Amino acid sequence: MEDFADLNAIMGLKATPEGISPVEKLLNEFEAHEAKEDRTLELYKNTLAHMPSPVTRFLVQLIVSDEERHRAVMHAMVSTLRGSLHWTKPADSLEGVGDLASVNGKLRSTTDEFIRLEKEGIREYESLMKESSGYYHGLFKVLLDSMMRDSEKHLELLQFLKESLKNA
Repeated sequence: MEDFADLNAIMGLKATPEGISPVEKLLNEFEAHEAKEDRTLELYKNTLAHMPSPVTRFLVQLIVSDEERHRAVMHAMVSTLRGSLHWTKPADSLEGVGDLASVNGKLRSTTDEFIRLEKEGIREYESLMKESSGYYHGLFKVLLDSMMRDSEKHLELLQFLKESLKNA
């Protein structure tokens, strides 16, 4: 019985004073955030429908696209937590690696190439930001800076993927 107690402690399955396990508490927090993301996305979409100018529509559409991606990421994390908690594997869960062995070598070299391309893109965005500073009241700088942060995020994701492939 001591082994189960240790497993519960390791997995965070012990009940908290509120009567639920830390995993259940985390799942509740993720579900609440997912619901908030849904409401936020709807608010942005409703606002987008009434944007008077092409620039404002374009900018809000960029935000809507990000919010849709945020909602998809949050949903995948909720599904993963829910699946772990209920010992199931929902189709949209992030758990499991699939058959990486058959594509691991190709995926590693492709990942390295993507990392190189993202780093190159960041350097180009920095150059373009300098060259276009002041254009359209700073709009180009804001857009390029946003794309550069996306590339930095892509680098982080690719580095994680690369490390995951080493362990597969």
